[in-house]
Amino acid sequence: MSNISCSTCKFLDSYRGKDFIGQWPTIDKLFRITVKRFAERSCFTSFDPEDFTVTYREALKLVDRIASYLQEKGVSKGDMVALTGKNTPEWAVSYLAILSAGGTVVPIDYQLEPERIAHLMEFAGVKALIVDEEKYDSILEKTQGLNLSTVLSLSREKSDYVFDINPEVEKPEEAGTDENDTAAILFTSGTTGNEKGVILTHGNFVSDVFLTQTLLGVSEKDIFYALLPLHHSYSMNAVFLQSISVGAEIVFAKGLVVKQILSDLKKGKVTMFLGIPLLFNKLLKAILKGIREKGTVIYGIVRFLMGVSGIIKKTVSINPGKFLFHSILKKASLDTVRICISGGGPLAPSTFRLFNQLGIDFVQGYGLTETAPIAALNPVEKYKETSVGKIIPHVDVKIVDKDANGVGEILIKGPIVTKGYYKSREETKEAFTEDGYFKTGDIGYLDSDNYLYLSGRKKSMIVTEGGKNVYPEEIEDHFQFFEEIEQIAVKGYIKDKEMKVEGIEALVYPSSEYFKENRDADAEKRIGEIIEEVNRELLPYQEIDKFTVLFEPMEMTTTKKIKRYKLKSN
Repeated sequence: MSNISCSTCKFLDSYRGKDFIGQWPTIDKLFRITVKRFAERSCFTSFDPEDFTVTYREALKLVDRIASYLQEKGVSKGDMVALTGKNTPEWAVSYLAILSAGGTVVPIDYQLEPERIAHLMEFAGVKALIVDEEKYDSILEKTQGLNLSTVLSLSREKSDYVFDINPEVEKPEEAGTDENDTAAILFTSGTTGNEKGVILTHGNFVSDVFLTQTLLGVSEKDIFYALLPLHHSYSMNAVFLQSISVGAEIVFAKGLVVKQILSDLKKGKVTMFLGIPLLFNKLLKAILKGIREKGTVIYGIVRFLMGVSGIIKKTVSINPGKFLFHSILKKASLDTVRICISGGGPLAPSTFRLFNQLGIDFVQGYGLTETAPIAALNPVEKYKETSVGKIIPHVDVKIVDKDANGVGEILIKGPIVTKGYYKSREETKEAFTEDGYFKTGDIGYLDSDNYLYLSGRKKSMIVTEGGKNVYPEEIEDHFQFFEEIEQIAVKGYIKDKEMKVEGIEALVYPSSEYFKENRDADAEKRIGEIIEEVNRELLPYQEIDKFTVLFEPMEMTTTKKIKRYKLKSN
C-alpha cells in the first residue's frame, strides 16, 4: 500500500517504528497509543445500573487482564472469538482485549435467536465466547458441540464476569498482528437477507477512522453517545473507534426509549450524537410540536429566525442558532450536543436543514459494512442537504451503467474496502469488478464537487410500464414527517401478469398512537389522503397506485431499516 497522508493522522509518525510498523497501527495498538496521550481522561462511562467510569489507563489494565486470560485459554493470532451483548463498557473492553490477545472479533447481534447465534459461531469457527447474561445459558446450551476453550460473561451476576477474572500474568504476550490482519468478521444481512461474513482488517477500520476525521473534526474533549449497537459497523466506527482514536469519552446508552435517551444526553453532557433517521425525525417533531404549542405568533417568529440562522450558517460559517435557540435545545437535552450524525438509512433533507437551522452541526454519511463503513461524509461547514456526503480522501468512487441523468451503480475502491466474504470465494468474486472496485448495489450520482447523491438500491428498483426506473427509497423519503405513519415500504407488484407490468405499492403500518385513536376505516382513510398528498409531489411515473394498511409492524434490521426480503406481496 502506498503511503497515505492525512492531516488528522500526522501524530502517528512519532509512534511509527516504536509502537507499530507500517502505515496504520492495529486497533489495539491505536488504543495503547491513545492511553499514552490521554491516560487520565475518562474513557468508558455507564449510568446503568449505577454510575460507572473508567479512565483510559484503567481501561487498558482491564484490557490486558482479559487479553492475558484469553491467551492462557488458548486464544492466539487469528483465532475467532464471538462477542455478543448490549452496549456496555464491558463489551468495549472485551472487544479490545480480543484484539490484544491476537484474536479476531466476531461481533454478533444479541437480538438474534440463540439458534441463529450458535449457527454463526459454528460457521465462523469460534474458539471462545464472551456473552451477555441475557442469553448466556441459552447460547451455551446451543453451542455444546463447539468445544469452546472459554466462556466469559459481560454481566457481573455471573461468576466468570470479565472484569473479575484473574489471569496468571497481568499483561498479554505480543501477538504479532499488523494492519493487514483481520480485525473482525461482521455478519450482515441488511435488508435483503442472506448473512455474509464481511472480512475487515485493522487497516480497513483505522484508515477509515482517520480519513473520515479530515471531514469531521473531533478531539479528546468530545463525549460520544453509544446508542446504536456497537456490533454494527456504523456505530463501531463513528462512535467506538472515533472516540478511542482521539482520547474522547463514550457514554453508553441505557436503551432506545426517547425519554431515557434525553436523560443520558443531559447527564453525560454528550457532544457527539450518532443516530438513525427515525430517531432524529422523532426528536425534531417533538421540538417543533413544543414550539407550536406556544402559539401561532411565537411559532412563526421562531421559524423565521431559524431560516435566517440557516442562511447565515451556510453562507458565512457562523452559527447563531446555538445562541438564538439555546433554551429550546436545552429543553430537548441537546444544548451540549455539538454534532449530530445520521446514518444507516436515507434522511429527509428537511430534517438535515432544520437541525442545522437550530444551531446543531448536523451531518449525514454513506457507506456499507464492506467499506468499514464510511465512504462519504458531509463536511460540517460545507454540507449539502440533499447529498449523503463528500467522498472521503484516498477513496475512489465511480458511477457505472449511467442513465441519461448520470445515475448508475456506485463502485468503491480504496483502503477502507473489505478483502471479501468469509468462506465465500464465489460471492467475493462477484462483489468486485475486474479492476478491483467493490460493487455496492446502490444507485446514485456524483456532482462536480465529488459529493454523492443516493437514489436507491439496485435490487429494490421498480421498472414501470413506461420503462422508467423507480427507487422505493426516494418515494419513502416523502413520508418521513407524517406523524400518522410509523413504517412505510414501497415496492413493486405485478400489475399485469400477461404483460409483466409492474405497479407501485405502499405497505403502511400506522403509528401506534394514531392507530389507537383512529381504528380501521378511519386509519385507512387518512393513510389514503396522505398518499394522495405525496403523489402530487411525485413525478407521474413515481406515483403510488395501490396501498395496504398493515395491522402488524414490518420486520426491521438493528438499524431500523425494513427487511425488504421479508415483505409479502398483496
